[in-house]
Amino acid sequence: MFRADHTGLCATQWMPMTLADNIARVQQQIADACRRAGRAPESVMLMAVSKTHSAEAILEAAAAGIRLFGENRVQEFAGKRDALAAAGLFAGSDPARFHCIGPLQSNKVNRATEIFDAVDTVDSLRLAQRLDQAAAAQDKTLAVHLEIKTSPEAAKHGIAPDSTDLAALLEQLPDMRHLRVCGLMTVPPFAANPEEARPYFRRLRELRNSLAAQYPRVSLKELSMGMSHDFPVAIEEGATVVRVGTAIFGARPPVARG
Repeated sequence: MFRADHTGLCATQWMPMTLADNIARVQQQIADACRRAGRAPESVMLMAVSKTHSAEAILEAAAAGIRLFGENRVQEFAGKRDALAAAGLFAGSDPARFHCIGPLQSNKVNRATEIFDAVDTVDSLRLAQRLDQAAAAQDKTLAVHLEIKTSPEAAKHGIAPDSTDLAALLEQLPDMRHLRVCGLMTVPPFAANPEEARPYFRRLRELRNSLAAQYPRVSLKELSMGMSHDFPVAIEEGATVVRVGTAIFGARPPVARG
C-alpha cells in the first residue's frame, strides 16, 4: 500500500504506508461498520494476527497501540516470546495479550497454557478438560473461546452447532474452575465477496443467543469472527472481536518447515 506525499515535495513522490497507517485504517473501518450497525466502536476488539510475522513487526504494532494479538502455532510464538518479553511487552499496567487461534494438538496443551493468555479454538470436551488440568497445575485461569464449525467445509475446524459433543461440553464447563469461557469463534469459508460470509456470522450470533439461554452458567458474551477481507460484515452481524492479519501486517512471509 502507498500514499501520496503531501509534505510540499514533488506531488509525484510516494512513500510506503506504515503499520501504524494500516492500523489506523482498520480502526476507521471498524468505526464505520459500528456506525452502520448502531454500535459503539469500543464494543469491538481488534486482534492483530501476527502469525508468521517477526517479533519486530509485533513490537511495531504494539507501539501503534495494539495490545491483543493472535498466533497459530505454539512453537512459533514460543520462539518470539523472549524477544517480546525483553522489550517489555508483557510488563506495566497495559501488557500485551496473546491468544492461540490455531488448532491445538494435545501434546502442546501444557506449553500453550503456559505461554498464551487464551485459547480460542476449544473444539472438544477432551481438549477443554486437558486445558483445565494444565491451567490448574500452573495455578492460573485460562480464557477460552469455543470454536464452532458453521461451514460444511471439511478443512474447517470446530464443534458442530447441533452436536451432542457441544451440549456435553457446555454442561461440564462450569465445573472446570481454571477455564474462563469468553464466547464463541468461527471461521467461514473464504469468498471474494465478503457478503457471502454474512450467513455464517449471523448463524454464530443466533447460536450464541440460543446457547446463552440454555446454559446460563456459561458466559458467551464474545463473538470472535471476521478477518481482513470480511470483518466489517462480521461487525454488522455482532462480532465483538475481529482477527485482522493481512490488512495490518501485509502478506504473510513463507513459513519455514522442518
